[in-house]
Amino acid sequence: MTDNPQTYLDVSQEAGRDFMMRGISGPVVMLNLLRFRDVADYSDTPELAGPGPVSGAEAFQRYIDHTLPFLTGSGGEMTFLGEGGAWLIGPPGERWDLMMTIKQASVAAFMAWANNPEYLAGIGHRTAAIEDSRILPLVERPDTVMI
Repeated sequence: MTDNPQTYLDVSQEAGRDFMMRGISGPVVMLNLLRFRDVADYSDTPELAGPGPVSGAEAFQRYIDHTLPFLTGSGGEMTFLGEGGAWLIGPPGERWDLMMTIKQASVAAFMAWANNPEYLAGIGHRTAAIEDSRILPLVERPDTVMI
């Protein structure tokens, strides 16, 4: 863990505005870095909890299971899901448990999916699971030369 006590769980109004103001056209990929709670905290959504405590990782798997049909139904896809750990280059002691990339055809498609009430009905699993997170919108460069 780092010395910085600031955590990030939700999009701020300012960050959401800045994202929309970028004027991204075409596909967008969301890079997600996720740190899980040891024990999921369902205090905000007890109706989603189920019997007995579960780990943050288990709660996040519930989120994935709930979310994937809505994501794929909107034309999006999970393009990568992998276990993290400590940085090779980065702050010592900081860890990210999971890295995930989500691709959508456009910002409009992403926003439609992210605001779908049926999808949002299960977002409490994500909230229960996550101790800290980062989401970075990525846009492929048209002049990219793959090496």
